[in-house]
Amino acid sequence: MEYKIDFLIIGSGIAGLSFALKVAEYGQVAIVTKKEAMETSTNYAQGGIASVFGHYDSFDLHIRDTLKAGDGLCRRDVVEMVVKSGPERVRELMEWGVEFTQENTGNQEFDLGLEGGHSQKRIVHAGDFTGHAIEQALVDSIRRHEHIGLFENHIAVDLITYSMRMKRGVVTAAHEDICCGAYVLDTKTDEVHTFHAKITVLTTGGAGKVYLYTSNPDIATGDGIAMAYRAGALVANLEFVQFHPTCLYHPEAKNFLISEAVRGEGGVLIDSRGRAFMADYDPQKDLACRDIVARGIDGELKKSGDDCVYLDISDKDPGFIQERFPNIYQKCLSLGMDMTKEPIPVVPAAHYVCGGVLVDIDGKTDIDRLYAVGETACTGLHGANRLASNSLLEAVVYAHRAAQQAVTDLESINGEVCRDLPPWDPMGTTDSDEAIVVSHNWDEIRRSMWNYVGIVRSNKRLLRARNRIGTIEKEIRQYYWDFKITSDLIELRNIALVADLIIQSAMLRKESRGLHYNIQHPEKDDRFWLKDTILRRPFVG
Repeated sequence: MEYKIDFLIIGSGIAGLSFALKVAEYGQVAIVTKKEAMETSTNYAQGGIASVFGHYDSFDLHIRDTLKAGDGLCRRDVVEMVVKSGPERVRELMEWGVEFTQENTGNQEFDLGLEGGHSQKRIVHAGDFTGHAIEQALVDSIRRHEHIGLFENHIAVDLITYSMRMKRGVVTAAHEDICCGAYVLDTKTDEVHTFHAKITVLTTGGAGKVYLYTSNPDIATGDGIAMAYRAGALVANLEFVQFHPTCLYHPEAKNFLISEAVRGEGGVLIDSRGRAFMADYDPQKDLACRDIVARGIDGELKKSGDDCVYLDISDKDPGFIQERFPNIYQKCLSLGMDMTKEPIPVVPAAHYVCGGVLVDIDGKTDIDRLYAVGETACTGLHGANRLASNSLLEAVVYAHRAAQQAVTDLESINGEVCRDLPPWDPMGTTDSDEAIVVSHNWDEIRRSMWNYVGIVRSNKRLLRARNRIGTIEKEIRQYYWDFKITSDLIELRNIALVADLIIQSAMLRKESRGLHYNIQHPEKDDRFWLKDTILRRPFVG
């Protein structure tokens, strides 16, 4: 089946949904999301949105904190733009129905939280389930809009570009192309549809599932980064993978995150003997930036051989804990742990990719008519390490700027360029009868990345990972061409490619900076590495 629309949005988190609401009055919109609309990284975000509302806060302080966390690689113009745009975008979310927590003073002021790396309280939140409140409000607005089509249980396979050469239905693009839409698999019918679009926006979120342990939901397989790279777009800074220091350690917890805000409200990290250890790693102790805290925990676990450390906030009033962290409190309680009385076990987990598809200040990639917004993109805001709660801020600010630019672009687009696109061609493929190949390779990729490309890296570990992932990629390519595609195969193909890009980027950067720590190059090197790590797919003529 073919669909012809003005705006194709791939992904249904805060970036994609807010973009859709802004452009819907200018054209027909289709949102493609591979699970239900609510199943996004946004939905699981606990902390909140960093924005300046406090009496003692200022844009300059937020800018300073962001630049410090980014360890020299932030683009200052981007940081200033995003920070100064924050309050207006937060108010807009409220107009869309998001109910943020207010102080109990009757003054209608936000109950601002404090998180690691911030010098002031500036985290606007909705209890400890901010992402869910935002996602629900936006999805409700989307479903009511007559010009927005929502395609749930549809997974994008590849982007379609104008100057393309076809091989069994998969696009191979030149470096300078026009994006004309995407091929999309309906996972309910196993049919691949062609979505013709004048503007295509990648808002697919991150790639935490590249790692064995992650705070991300199962959908976070780096799809947007992989599709953009295959189409010839630039990607940047993928070596900077943020490991959240505190993921709940329990066999039934899966990927449940313990918000940074718990430490912001006085939670202390302790080892199995009850010793608070973060003073050994940074003067800010438990409120140091995430890279420092994650490395501190990793170091303690390597020294002790323990499986986890503990986060203790039990000295606070039980009523305060239950009111401030109702979601976390109930989750722990369901697993037999009362955080008002005892420390809770935590471990670091892959959380956020600071790199992604390289975009300009309006969210445009170097492929015409292709945008990337949110965690999929590399804007220059985060640099080498994202400041806590700047992610939702970035997504909503860039969705606004990208929407404004996309509407302008739409007015000048000649629809004839992308006419008569070839349909998907599954010729020569058969149904797979070896699902074990997919599941085995999936597991091996994630274990290799966790063991060799994790919080602490070395030249030898990176080389070992590159060799192993390269072998797996060859197996996947052969499997991909021989069998009909499935959502599992699409995701496997994408995590293998993103894993390889992370490794390539980490091998190129011969220093330690922010989230990238290599024991062979433990110091920063501003002479040669005060720059982005940029990759582009080699062009095959």
